[in-house]
Amino acid sequence: MRLGEPTKMQAAINITPLVDVVLVLLIIFMVMAPEMRKGPDVNLPNTAKPSDQGDERGRILVSVDQAGGLWINDQSVTADNFGEALGVAVGAENNPRVVIRGDARLNFREVRQVMLAIEQAGFRGVGLIAKRAGARGE
Repeated sequence: MRLGEPTKMQAAINITPLVDVVLVLLIIFMVMAPEMRKGPDVNLPNTAKPSDQGDERGRILVSVDQAGGLWINDQSVTADNFGEALGVAVGAENNPRVVIRGDARLNFREVRQVMLAIEQAGFRGVGLIAKRAGARGE
């Protein structure tokens, strides 16, 4: 390159900043994904060794809060139309899995009533969600 000569433009794409941004976004989504859960805040009971909860595909989440209110995924429902709302939540899902998140301060009788309502709606094999003893949050 000589003094006074016009410089040539190089048409090269630098993708390093793009990769940096994408990796940062990926890390953010990986950290925040467990925090994006459905339903109300429920104080889960502690167990010494909870079983593997599996993935969330095809899973219908039924929550029972401290006051005994029923939630299907993130929608509040009444006990009267619980079966109908559960059928709507399942939709066309083949082989749906219904799991219950019951508040630790509830009596087992209240959780069992929800289990019976799910069985009366035609679902079998209801799962229960718990947290490992000593774990923070869910």
